[in-house]
Amino acid sequence: MSTTQVEPAAALAELERTKPDKVTIVLLSGDMDRAMAAFIIATGAAAMGMEVTMFFTFWGLNVIRKEGASTTARDWLRRMFGWLNKGGAHRLPLSRFHFWGLGTKMMHKVMRDHRMPGIPELMQTAQDLGVRFIACTTTMGLMGISKETLIDGVDQLAGVTTYLAEAKQGSVNLFI
Repeated sequence: MSTTQVEPAAALAELERTKPDKVTIVLLSGDMDRAMAAFIIATGAAAMGMEVTMFFTFWGLNVIRKEGASTTARDWLRRMFGWLNKGGAHRLPLSRFHFWGLGTKMMHKVMRDHRMPGIPELMQTAQDLGVRFIACTTTMGLMGISKETLIDGVDQLAGVTTYLAEAKQGSVNLFI
């Protein structure tokens, strides 16, 4: 059995040669490590001159929610979702080894020690590089999330058809 080895410099050179014009990333997860991967890819692609769109849906909407923003839902079930599912880029848990917040705090310390930017800094960098943020309206309605509870700089509120139109033009489409 053989494995395929990818040489990073060759892969980067191939990407620059073929230069995909458009990248779309669906961020479904509200986990810190997955959100970080999504923003690192988005900022890397944008820095290479690609047009990047990030579509935030389901738990991924927590990444672009204002910290401590409450839900505007009127029914008790969606209010409960909002109460249990607090947003904010600073509050995201790890997908593994969260340990009631201890693992996440340890990860934040390691990142600070190695001068690794956190999610808020990566988000700002993405916005500075022109990465478009689209919030999924279907999920917003389902979870009782309003436009006012999202961070500034969300470019558009839209549904799946908008994402599909973006993805159809994309050379790289990722689902995280």
